Amino acid sequence: MPKRVEHPIILGIVGDSASGKTTLSAGVAQILGEERCTVLCTDDYHRYDRRERGEKGLSAIDPRANYLDIMEQALRHLREGDPILKPIYDHRNGTFGRPKYVKPKEFVIAEGLLGYTTRTMRDCYDVKIYLDPDEDLRVKWKMHRDTTKRGYMRDEVLASLEKRREDAPKYMHPQRTFADIVIRFQTTQGANGSDTQLDVRHILRPTLPHPDFGPLFDGSSNAGLRLELARDRDGKPVDVLEINGNISDQHAERIEDLLWNLIPEAGHLRDQVGRIDVANGSPRSHPLALTQLLVGYHAVKAAMGVRAY
Repeated sequence: MPKRVEHPIILGIVGDSASGKTTLSAGVAQILGEERCTVLCTDDYHRYDRRERGEKGLSAIDPRANYLDIMEQALRHLREGDPILKPIYDHRNGTFGRPKYVKPKEFVIAEGLLGYTTRTMRDCYDVKIYLDPDEDLRVKWKMHRDTTKRGYMRDEVLASLEKRREDAPKYMHPQRTFADIVIRFQTTQGANGSDTQLDVRHILRPTLPHPDFGPLFDGSSNAGLRLELARDRDGKPVDVLEINGNISDQHAERIEDLLWNLIPEAGHLRDQVGRIDVANGSPRSHPLALTQLLVGYHAVKAAMGVRAY
């Protein structure tokens, strides 16, 4: 794909625990080409392991439990094209492993909890995404993931959620303000509970040059899709793109076609986009596919030097 920007493109994906960061990151890497992407988790910069955090009464989203200054250094080095020696935090057992040598490729996808905490970090990103799913949905995702993949008991997950309930308004939620796009997945009314049928709401701030969705509203049916000008929580104007989880294949394909035509270099990866679990070939979710495409589109545009005016 054509690239006019000399430095690696840094894409930030920030959100609370189990908000869908890893799923979105994997899908975007598929679109951009995994051979062109360096994907890293900024949670590797935890200061304490799981046991130590418990002893000190700190949650993972408390800045005191993280080396934010070293995270800043790492992001600056990656943006300059320099390799870093990155710590490794093993989420499966809450301990640290051997540091890893990481060299930035054309695109760096940095996902984690506290990526927009400081001005220095925020200045390193070309595109900033914040995931803000419905809280009941996030709790469901967290309970399933932590008890099946991270060695937690149900009571331990509930205790962790209670502790984070105090910290999230102070450390997590304020980062939403700095995102170019805020993405909210929520349950579709009357849906069967499947994650492939979730509604998604994109708050598109004018800090990025968003694609022209006008052709999708040319008088033909646009069932399952809505675009409107609204006010965000801070009162500033934003575009809001909503996609219904039950959108038909036909209507979803119209939107996908529009976005794929804007990033034709990635067209051969189309079948993999939108899968909840890419590795296992799970059913596709149209809202997820369109979300991954929109984020991938902005990464490509950033690489071409396209900026908001």
